[in-house]
Amino acid sequence: MMPHRIQLLAVLAFGVSMLFIENQIQKLEESRAKLERTIARHQVAEVEQRHNEDTGRESSPPADKDDMVIIYNRVPKTASTSFTNIAYDLCGKNRFHVLHINTTKNNPVMSLQDQVRFVRNVSSWREMKPGFYHGHVAYLDFSKYGVKGKPMYINVVRDPIERLVSYYYFLRFGDDYRPGLRRRKQGDKKTFDECVSSGGSDCAPEKLWLQIPFFCGHHSECWNVGSRWALEQAKYNLVNEYLLVGVTEELEDFIMILEAALPRFFKGATELYRTGKKSHLRKTTEKKPPTKETIAKLQQSNIWKIENEFYEFALEQFQFVRAHAVREKDGELYVLAQSFFYEKIYPKVN
Repeated sequence: MMPHRIQLLAVLAFGVSMLFIENQIQKLEESRAKLERTIARHQVAEVEQRHNEDTGRESSPPADKDDMVIIYNRVPKTASTSFTNIAYDLCGKNRFHVLHINTTKNNPVMSLQDQVRFVRNVSSWREMKPGFYHGHVAYLDFSKYGVKGKPMYINVVRDPIERLVSYYYFLRFGDDYRPGLRRRKQGDKKTFDECVSSGGSDCAPEKLWLQIPFFCGHHSECWNVGSRWALEQAKYNLVNEYLLVGVTEELEDFIMILEAALPRFFKGATELYRTGKKSHLRKTTEKKPPTKETIAKLQQSNIWKIENEFYEFALEQFQFVRAHAVREKDGELYVLAQSFFYEKIYPKVN
């Protein structure tokens, strides 16, 4: 009888210990989050102080180029960290600010009050202009919020299945950007093929539904999986609200066109991408390509068909822009020079 009591006490003690440890871990995570917010506020205060010292309290409105704001509402696992690293490397040299939009639990949908706060911050925060904002946030239409001017949106999309496969292994094995960080699904050795074969939730067709809602925005229908209305809204926004949307598979061309169009931010970006160390740093580890059978099974889904339709639409649009922006010579791409000029200007100036 005694050994049984001892075993029971041991189990209870173990359970209490685990609860205590989990509670301590939660407290540590909360403390870390508070520390990160404090550091961020301190950094912002330093920037604002430097700005006031440089320009004085009665500063004139910034020039057009220095009033520019770019929002990169990056879709997860589309080479977004690789591209963002370029912005961080260039911001000092090209004199612009880079700000990460860090949402709670990486939730891409903001509350209405946060939408208003964010739009007002971006529009009126002169100390952070010119600014490059990036984060996993769904598209926001600034014209709805009663502010003057709109930021320029850019983004990158990826083949839907390749993006899902990359995200699946990222949750289990991480990447070489922060190799020591424990991931949410760490310890799960099941391959993507095995997941699809067994009908697992992490590889279900519903998980493909991400790029469309990111471009569609904060409407409820955007997040209704498989919605054709969301698809059409995402297409509309891509064409009408985004300066440029590239594809992961042709990232260098995307960077080259951005540098030509927005040298205020991206001067030197192409060379940095080709030769820099950070641009290729983040690679998901232990990633195994899916079999043809797995791909075929996912492609039977209506969700894949709609997401892929959006990807093909984005790819066609990007290739159209590229065809009118660059030319190939001796196997190398180069940016076209300005091809318009002004004439017959009246009245004549003496």
